[in-house]
Amino acid sequence: MTRLPCLFKSVTFALLLGVSAGTVPAGMAQAGMAATLVYTVRAGDTLYRIATERGLKPEDLLRLNGLASPTLSVGQTLKIPSGTPAPKAITAQPAAPVQPAQPVRLVQPVAPVQPVAPVQTVAPVQPVKPSPADVQPPRPPLPVVSVNPAPVTPKAAPNVIAGVTVRAPSRLKMGDAFVLRLSGEKAGTATVSFPSEVGEDVRKPAEALTPTGAAGEYVVLGRVVLGKTTPLRYSVTVGQDVFRGSIPVTGLDQPIQHLTLAKSLTDRLTAPNRPAEEKVVEAGYALRTPQAWVRPFAAPLSSTAVSSSFGQPRTYLAGGPVAYHYGMDFPAPVGTAVRAVNDGRVVIAGTYPVRGGLVAIDHGAGLLSLYFHQSSVLVKVGQTVKRGDVVGRVGTTGLSAGPHLHLEMRVRGEATLPTEYFNRLWP
Repeated sequence: MTRLPCLFKSVTFALLLGVSAGTVPAGMAQAGMAATLVYTVRAGDTLYRIATERGLKPEDLLRLNGLASPTLSVGQTLKIPSGTPAPKAITAQPAAPVQPAQPVRLVQPVAPVQPVAPVQTVAPVQPVKPSPADVQPPRPPLPVVSVNPAPVTPKAAPNVIAGVTVRAPSRLKMGDAFVLRLSGEKAGTATVSFPSEVGEDVRKPAEALTPTGAAGEYVVLGRVVLGKTTPLRYSVTVGQDVFRGSIPVTGLDQPIQHLTLAKSLTDRLTAPNRPAEEKVVEAGYALRTPQAWVRPFAAPLSSTAVSSSFGQPRTYLAGGPVAYHYGMDFPAPVGTAVRAVNDGRVVIAGTYPVRGGLVAIDHGAGLLSLYFHQSSVLVKVGQTVKRGDVVGRVGTTGLSAGPHLHLEMRVRGEATLPTEYFNRLWP
């Protein structure tokens, strides 16, 4: 999404308490009352950007303004502490004075053209016969080298529907998470769906989705289910107008991994309380809450070494069905702190046959992060956590052959590549 630099925005501030910017009632300082500024939200603003431009934390603005979520709207007013620095403005330099034009000099008339003398006929030149010593053998032709041009990544052209600009990725891989970006005054009224999900092994195919965002800039989080290589089709509806687009999808081309596990581990796949485990997790996948995060995502461990990759097709039993590895495995010593990848609310916290010590955090917008195989779970269901909070410790519980953290990032229940989120606000 394209944003204009804050240096060129016009910002409206007004002092609260019914006084002008230059007059603060005497005694305010003695009473400990700090003046507060009001900021008017403009097109393209986000709470994260407004806060960081002024050296504040987004959660401070949420608390000061009594906001339950970071969603903003154009024209909305926000309280800003008066002591915070305002964004720097650019002082325009005066233009150099224009020098007076030099007087135009008259061009002297051109002398008349003299007639050209007639061309003399030249006798033909007799060819010279070279001597045998002067004749060189012909050189062999140079080999032709075929040069393959470097691949060019096409950029998807924006599409406009009812004044709303729709931007989508030019290509995707199976297991990718991505966003459709909607810009315009009516972007918040749009409805988005993915018709290509019909007939695929996904939860709630072609679900009608409401964009999240503010100030004319909205996004819808998408996912490419593992196993899909056909084009992903999407639909954007604004009022009576409908725009339909398509994105090519490629596979991961990973060989099938056949695991040989001890019977004590494979027995967990058929444990009596396995149905209860799946029921709890499916309830988390069905959540549709407002976006809870305002900062980029972070890795759950200090080390990002990977022992098992995302999307690896594998079998857990000899001759058993092929299933995908829906997360990434990060090896670490038992007891290593596991941290929340971003803000959210804990919706699962317990120990289960396959996932072991499990924590699941709902981040809103249909996004859930899950942390498997922990030796201890340090949070409770319903608890609000911030990015970087310790939620448990690395272990080897459940269906695990060694100490590691299995991390999953689920978009409306479907697994997506976890590392696509790290250090980014959106995948």
